[in-house]
Amino acid sequence: MLRYSVSERIFIVEMYYSNNNSPIVTQRKFATEFKLKTTGPSVSTINRLIQKFERTGVTIKGSRAVVIGRSKIVGLPVALLLLWHHATVTVCHSRTQDLRSVVKDADIIVAAVGQAQMVKKDWVKPGAVVIDCGINSIKDETKKSGYRLVGDVDYDEVKEVASWITPVPGGVGPMTVIMLIKNTVYAAKLVAEKL
Repeated sequence: MLRYSVSERIFIVEMYYSNNNSPIVTQRKFATEFKLKTTGPSVSTINRLIQKFERTGVTIKGSRAVVIGRSKIVGLPVALLLLWHHATVTVCHSRTQDLRSVVKDADIIVAAVGQAQMVKKDWVKPGAVVIDCGINSIKDETKKSGYRLVGDVDYDEVKEVASWITPVPGGVGPMTVIMLIKNTVYAAKLVAEKL
């Protein structure tokens, strides 16, 4: 019988949630590591993004997708998942030349670069879908705290041309928390079945 301490159980969910290289590799690693017959819960934020796409009627298959950012937490897993769903994917980073032009060709844009309001209206082709995974604080003297949260996309500008866009705050962040809780409950059920 497998028994895990509370800290080990938290580690299982955290490991699955944040230290992934791809949805497929992580699910296999999760299943093998913890001797599970299932592939485990889906990668939180990434899975939720795909669910949002499906609900809005966005067609991933055949779309040109640009992922700005190549982190192991968001950028690369999102790119791999979009590839898995038959999008043509370009991953951009700090050394990508003429980034604006690359992004301008995209049907789907995922911003996960960590630079406040970097993606502007003139970077986005009309009708593109924009997913903003960034969360940055900028000075704002009108706020009691002296700052406000913004994404990697200039939301007020880009919403005028995008067919669909996630806001920051209130977009991807809350989805991530919801999916992490869902994964925690799922992992707890799996462990309980083994007791």
